[in-house]
Amino acid sequence: MARTISVAAIQTAYGEDMDANIAKTVGFVREAASKGAQVILPSELFQGPYFCVSQEERWFGTAYAWREHPAVAAMQPVAAELGVVIPVSIFEREGPHYFNSLVMLDADGSAMGVYRKSHIPDGPGYQEKYYFRPGDTGFKVWNTRHGRVGVGICWDQWYPETARSMMLMGAEVLMYPTAIGSEPHDKELDTAEPWRRAMQGHAVSNVVPVVGANRIGHERVTEAGQVFYGSSFIADHRGDLVESLGRDEEGVLVHAFDLDYIDRHRAAWGFFRDRRTDLYGSLTQPRPA
Repeated sequence: MARTISVAAIQTAYGEDMDANIAKTVGFVREAASKGAQVILPSELFQGPYFCVSQEERWFGTAYAWREHPAVAAMQPVAAELGVVIPVSIFEREGPHYFNSLVMLDADGSAMGVYRKSHIPDGPGYQEKYYFRPGDTGFKVWNTRHGRVGVGICWDQWYPETARSMMLMGAEVLMYPTAIGSEPHDKELDTAEPWRRAMQGHAVSNVVPVVGANRIGHERVTEAGQVFYGSSFIADHRGDLVESLGRDEEGVLVHAFDLDYIDRHRAAWGFFRDRRTDLYGSLTQPRPA
């Protein structure tokens, strides 16, 4: 009997009420599960607005230890009830340290551990270095009840090294919770299509399904605010978009994959057979000659 996995992405808008945001996400998790989804991905930091558009110390008060975060506590019984896996993106506090993190909940509701975002952006509208330390966990692949799931967080998704690292750790599907939209310094800059294409490229070069979950809406953390462009998607092992949403649609995407077929197809392509690790030393040097 073939091994399959059914994955889902949630796309919606969020406000400043944490409890309401979590409850809204639980509703979409239930909808996705009713459509057969086994691994359900909410977007990045879904329990509140994307606060990194500016530098305001009040937001540090919304961080929690990862085992105690309200989003984790709320999602655990839902995961257990529905028998689904939920990657939960949170603002984490560990003592005096703060991280942009993800807690993987298995299908019995147990917390499998934490991943801390490795690549931290710093630019207009995305001032994350003010809030988050670079992750210290290394990349993670989670051996869940429904399959081996690798998850990177937002800015991680632009780096082919992130995807390849998770594949070398045995990932069978890659997921990226995201918060991305307008660029305050350049109103003409629209990154929606490059954002998708970067991850579609990971799917092609690793022969693996990829799921991207983004938020929508105009959030006014600052006076001008930030407009998030949605465009959440599921790509297959060819990089083709098999499910997608527009820039302002709320909803869930669900798609099933035959993991055994994709595994054989990946072997046939030979990307991992033909790797030349003896030539890749420059990739591990911060400033190669």
